[in-house]
Amino acid sequence: MQYRHLYYFVKIVEAGSFSQAARTIHVAQPALSQQIGELEASLGVALLHRSARGIKPTAAGQRFYDEASSILRRYENLPALVHSKIGEIEGPVSLGMPASLSTTLVGPFIELCRATHPKITLRFVDGDSEFLREEVEKSRLDLALIFEDEFFPTVQRQPLFRQDHYLVRSKQSAPIAGSTIPIKELSEIPLILPGQSNARRIVIDRAFAKAGISVQLAAEAANISSELSAVRSGAASTILNLGDMSGFSLADFAEPVLITPTFHLTCCLIWSNQFALTLGAEGVKKLLIEFLKEQVEASRKPGAVWLD
Repeated sequence: MQYRHLYYFVKIVEAGSFSQAARTIHVAQPALSQQIGELEASLGVALLHRSARGIKPTAAGQRFYDEASSILRRYENLPALVHSKIGEIEGPVSLGMPASLSTTLVGPFIELCRATHPKITLRFVDGDSEFLREEVEKSRLDLALIFEDEFFPTVQRQPLFRQDHYLVRSKQSAPIAGSTIPIKELSEIPLILPGQSNARRIVIDRAFAKAGISVQLAAEAANISSELSAVRSGAASTILNLGDMSGFSLADFAEPVLITPTFHLTCCLIWSNQFALTLGAEGVKKLLIEFLKEQVEASRKPGAVWLD
């Protein structure tokens, strides 16, 4: 087994087909097929399901992909680790953010990072908190901002701020008097929410149970874009740990309404507890914490409280 076998396999899985991977990495498709054939022969196990619709990793292939992508990322970080020993803040740094934060924070943070650490190359990934935590655990992300209800021992973290939950509705919804709504009144409102394993859904279900009411579930959504699309259309409302909708189209939504009594999630910055951060990642980590503190305290984001 050689480096190229790992590299080709990872690129094929990420592309979803041999032809797309061949175009991406500029290697002839027959050569890619030969390399993967050699890899499977050396391991004595099938790694890919091949079909007319593309490829998917087998169970063994998925385990191999997780480990191979982690190895490749550490390999790519070797120059940055070497330079870290001589005090140079440079190299690639991968950072994950939930979409509810990335829509407003990515642009300003890129500008700040370029001005402060011009030799750093940022790579952003967005997704829900569970996905981002798994990417950090697998060493595919250096750092990630996630919202947590409970702290997992598989990563290191620094809690940053607490965020209350709001009712988010379409612009066409009937107006609500005042800036808050008692949680008991939500039992009559159809809601679209994330799946039951999602941290936000867990605290919502817990808050409803504590109030002695049930969720009127219209649908479940796999991501926040689907969730907000349903809200925008007026099909249902949702509950977000987000009082500031400026990152989305304000014309599509009514003013968020704080739910009382309040319940919250904690925004944490996490990183691997197995591998040391490069100096570049440490620099981004420090800068991001300072940046977020200023954003929360100076801009007075609704429902957000910085944790000292």
